[in-house]
Amino acid sequence: MTMNTRQLGRNGPEVSALGLGCMGLSFAYGPAPERAQSMQLLRSAVERGVSFFDTAEAYGPGDNESLLGEALAPLRDRVVIATKFGFRNGVPAQGLDSRPERIRQVTEDALKRLRTDRIDLLYQHRVDPQVPIEEVAGTVKELIREGKVLHFGLSEAGAQTIRRAHAVQPVAALQSEYSLWWREPEQEILPLLEELGIAFVPFSPLGRGFLTGAIDTQTAFAEGDFRNTLPRFSPEVREANRRMVDSLAGIAARRQVTPAQLALAWLLARKPWIVPIPGTTKLHRLEENIGAATLVLSPQEVQEIEAAVEAAPAQGARYAPAVQAMVER
Repeated sequence: MTMNTRQLGRNGPEVSALGLGCMGLSFAYGPAPERAQSMQLLRSAVERGVSFFDTAEAYGPGDNESLLGEALAPLRDRVVIATKFGFRNGVPAQGLDSRPERIRQVTEDALKRLRTDRIDLLYQHRVDPQVPIEEVAGTVKELIREGKVLHFGLSEAGAQTIRRAHAVQPVAALQSEYSLWWREPEQEILPLLEELGIAFVPFSPLGRGFLTGAIDTQTAFAEGDFRNTLPRFSPEVREANRRMVDSLAGIAARRQVTPAQLALAWLLARKPWIVPIPGTTKLHRLEENIGAATLVLSPQEVQEIEAAVEAAPAQGARYAPAVQAMVER
């Protein structure tokens, strides 16, 4: 099966219009699925035209990269794999670490775990205020020169940091949260990326599942699911946040698509260089998400969707304060 493709940056690789965020296969959303089930999901994604897979040292730490390495090794030349450095010992709770020697160590470890000779896209997971971004970009530039890394990315970086990094080593992609219920990147980031020719890779394009319509005031998350810590999912604001989802569900029903497909199609319609990476552990959800890649919205439908969102804006912060402190603004 083929899927429409999009390019990551001016000189970056062509990837499927929708990628697959792999974090949930081993990290953050409660108990991980069986390894065999995850392997099957990853290979099924490739069969269905997905060619862009997103992982990180911090997901596990290392477990997620190992899983992708085993699942995708036989299909390596058909896929683009992105991974990330930036946390001390690969553990977000231990804080940030983007020292050059750490970047090199993470890269060597990732190459082994991913069973590959190159990392297609290497992101800095979060901006480290202790290490000048020029030093970070310079280290990745050396890794690119050595052939171990092909392209450089940033995650949740602010405009000035993006400019400074791009001046040292062209940035192929910025990965940050962006969806119908988190639209802050539109203010400053999207115009900058357009100017510099950098692709945008939205994570949590379905609002960590909320925009699918499957979560309501009665939904209980498993122990260990980090949504339990997010103010936006707290019981007191969930009912208010359902209003937006219910409005979107009405528009989706008229188009005979699901709310998730509508939310992904809206992102794809925003810019031709946006590549969302919805995550899932279920094959039927993967297939549902892929269906959004061929859904074309009219300008009127886009306006209607945005009006529905503006009439019922999301309530609650997207992160707890300690995590928010790691997000550069």
